[in-house]
Amino acid sequence: MIYEHEIPKGSRLYFGESAKLKREIEGIASTILEKFNYQEIVTPYLSYHQHPFVDEKELLRFSDEKNNMLSLRADSTLDVVRLISKRLGRSIKNKKWYYIQPVFRYPSNETYQVGAEFIGSHSLEEPINMAIEFFKKLQIEPYLHISNINIPKIISKKLNLPISVFESGNLQEILKINLDWLNKLACLESVDDIEKVIEIAPEIVKKELQKMSDLSHKIKYDKILFSPLFYAKMRYYDDLFFRFFDNNKSISMGGCYRFENTKAMGFAHYIDAIIEIKGKDNHE
Repeated sequence: MIYEHEIPKGSRLYFGESAKLKREIEGIASTILEKFNYQEIVTPYLSYHQHPFVDEKELLRFSDEKNNMLSLRADSTLDVVRLISKRLGRSIKNKKWYYIQPVFRYPSNETYQVGAEFIGSHSLEEPINMAIEFFKKLQIEPYLHISNINIPKIISKKLNLPISVFESGNLQEILKINLDWLNKLACLESVDDIEKVIEIAPEIVKKELQKMSDLSHKIKYDKILFSPLFYAKMRYYDDLFFRFFDNNKSISMGGCYRFENTKAMGFAHYIDAIIEIKGKDNHE
């Protein structure tokens, strides 16, 4: 029996303090984004094109009036890039866009995000520094985790290792290979560690490690960790990647990707996770 006051598991209800926090978080984020010349976009809840990077089993699907398959928006990143490049591209010149909206996954999971996309850029310095400013204003000090999706892909191919080894974080399987540069790569955490591995790593890996090192020197933040063997499950990220996490929970992530040979970068702050952190702080 379903009572009148029940809501589906995974859906969201904001009231009182949580509603106020949500509004404040979104206001702070939008102010910072607009300072960096991002303009707002709100995409349709329904989409015809959510399939390539989302497991079809996670889609909430419907049919339109012509019986074409559509779904509730399951991901905002490529939705925004597709609409800007395909539908609005001829009439606008701006390449920097942000959104404040939920995404939906089967069976009834609803996740609110503040996200942004910069079409034509592969520089993560700006989004990371914006995120640092954002969390500073919220009085949160999460850890920043920097990785490079190219590195596990290269090593997987070079050493004939299944990419699932990296996806599951199976360090034991990686260390069994017993290569000095790979062992050091698996234990790498600091900028100094990166420089030491660059000296002994294969050339194809050195290039990707140097990207991580270069990015770290453009960021002023104390709580940075490096994980070059981390492999993100979000399939469109294919280069430098970052996450902010608090108490082992991701509260923001982003990275570089390509859309039909156009380079882009983007990120998303997870509003619900941040509300949970701030709600706990307010009750301590």
